[in-house]
Amino acid sequence: MNIARVRERWCAHRVRLPIGRWQACCAAVILIACALSFAQASKPSESQVEAAYLFNFGKFVTWPSDRVGTSETFSICVLGKDPFGAVLDETVSGEQINGKKVGILRISRIQEVRSCNILFVSSSEEKRLPVIAVEAQRMHVLTVSDMPHFAERGGTIGLINHNDRIRFEVNRTRAEECHLGLSSELLKVAVKVIGGKPAGD
Repeated sequence: MNIARVRERWCAHRVRLPIGRWQACCAAVILIACALSFAQASKPSESQVEAAYLFNFGKFVTWPSDRVGTSETFSICVLGKDPFGAVLDETVSGEQINGKKVGILRISRIQEVRSCNILFVSSSEEKRLPVIAVEAQRMHVLTVSDMPHFAERGGTIGLINHNDRIRFEVNRTRAEECHLGLSSELLKVAVKVIGGKPAGD
């Protein structure tokens, strides 16, 4: 991927990092810039931005060794009503994470979480969130959602609308409970980090 082109498109879409964080976030510019790099429209839809985030989070997280080698595919799952449609499939088409082809799974049963590396929890599953969180922790799965206060309610990464832009909050305590390693670059560009000291301390 041409990073200069990604950054150019990032600026063209007026999706900006907070002033003063650029130096600390050089390595993470790919994560946020790529939230738009797959969008074909002059202004990307919310689904396009969220799908790109969902894919790129996988580049800034490490999983336990017993999960890394269990499949030839890096699986991003959607549990419940799918808000992405074909957008998510188009986003990951031909892409790899950790040398593995990225695949999309739509699941409906909590037991299927074991097949996932990243799990997007649809807002349709809000009532089942406590049970989902327990299973995700047991299977070392990164959970992501745009439901309100997700990172404060047992999820790992919550997508939020911040100053009319899609950003994210991170629950570092939850990540540790799931035995997931979060890159310091990821933490530095999060709007909010729950648990432990702020990144960089």
